[in-house]
Amino acid sequence: MSRGKKLDIFIGADIDDGWAEIQSSRKTTVSDEILDPSKHFLIFKKEKRRGKTVTLVGEFHLPLNDSEAILKILKKKLGCGGAFKDGWMEFQGELKDKLRALLIAEKFRFKSGH
Repeated sequence: MSRGKKLDIFIGADIDDGWAEIQSSRKTTVSDEILDPSKHFLIFKKEKRRGKTVTLVGEFHLPLNDSEAILKILKKKLGCGGAFKDGWMEFQGELKDKLRALLIAEKFRFKSGH
């Protein structure tokens, strides 16, 4: 095979064979219901992504700009990265205990056992 020749290789499923193309895009959604921080009942989740631990807390029912403002404050106090996606705040690392104290100071509540 010479350097100037290109290979035309098709790998994958043909859409005509009953396979469907996925048309979903992950976007941050804002809940229709806006709640006061004292009426939230937050829970924690822990996930592994690419071998690293990610702490998720939510679900938040706040306007998008308020949620991002709280996220910015929390990231600065914790010294870590994070994001707000689909009503959940994601933080890099295992930060459950520190997050709980900071969110309680912001008047948020948690479900029992979380």
